[in-house]
Amino acid sequence: MGIYTGSSPAALAPASGVKNPVLTRDDVTDVCALMVADPFMIHVAGTWYMFFELYNRRSHGEIGCATSPDGFTWTYQRVVLAEPYHLSYPYVFEWQGEYYMMPESVRAHEVRLYRARRFPDQWDCIGTMLKGHGYADCSILRDGDRWWMWAESSQGRCDTLRLFSATDLLGQWEEHPRSPLIEWNPHLARPAGRMVRVDGRPVRFAQNCFPDYGTEVRAFEITELSRTTYAERPLGQGAILGPGGAGWNQHGMHHVDAHRLDNGQWIASVDGWRKVASLLDNIDPSKMWLGKQSKEHQ
Repeated sequence: MGIYTGSSPAALAPASGVKNPVLTRDDVTDVCALMVADPFMIHVAGTWYMFFELYNRRSHGEIGCATSPDGFTWTYQRVVLAEPYHLSYPYVFEWQGEYYMMPESVRAHEVRLYRARRFPDQWDCIGTMLKGHGYADCSILRDGDRWWMWAESSQGRCDTLRLFSATDLLGQWEEHPRSPLIEWNPHLARPAGRMVRVDGRPVRFAQNCFPDYGTEVRAFEITELSRTTYAERPLGQGAILGPGGAGWNQHGMHHVDAHRLDNGQWIASVDGWRKVASLLDNIDPSKMWLGKQSKEHQ
């Protein structure tokens, strides 16, 4: 996982003076991790916190946490959330003075909401937002007087995007009349990180899952968003993140979590991958996110 910066979420590049990746599976000390992925950051009381999926060799995906004084130098802390089923994509956010996390839990066939009892390492499940289906990489945004949730629903094909809304986080979530927004298109359906605003308009990030899952990330500006209408257009020209040389992101990048700084610049946590066959024999292909290969597997 790496740190990028830029003048906008559509113009990101490796942060100057930072040696990416800043966190890999080798930094995880409390479990044997096969990979790390899906980094989400939040700035609290002068400290940056990064929550991310780590794939525990003995079980499945769990949520780890790392901290940084400046957003560039990171120290791994510990696993902060584990369940009997796989967790990933720990979408963390603050609302009305409370800290929430909405991790992906496809195998539970629910979208569950957690609230910090003690931030950052104690989380309680306080309710279910959606149930009865395996929704992937759910991404949430407060716009106007409603919450909006984008979710991928194909359970493996990465080609169907749905939209829901509610007045409250644990209220009645309604599917948008235009939903599914996207069908049969793996190039731009699956969410790829936190919803942000650029010049006042919401922006969503999407994975290009062709020819492989998580090949690159694209950005889309949402131009219409209401209970009856929806429209979006590409932001920038082509992908904003993609495969990079022969290093840690050789075969693809599939996630971006961008934050606007006080100086107007943006900082983002990203992830990348390259194939290490001997480590991936027992992992779902959609979970092959390796920050760095260890020497014995190169």
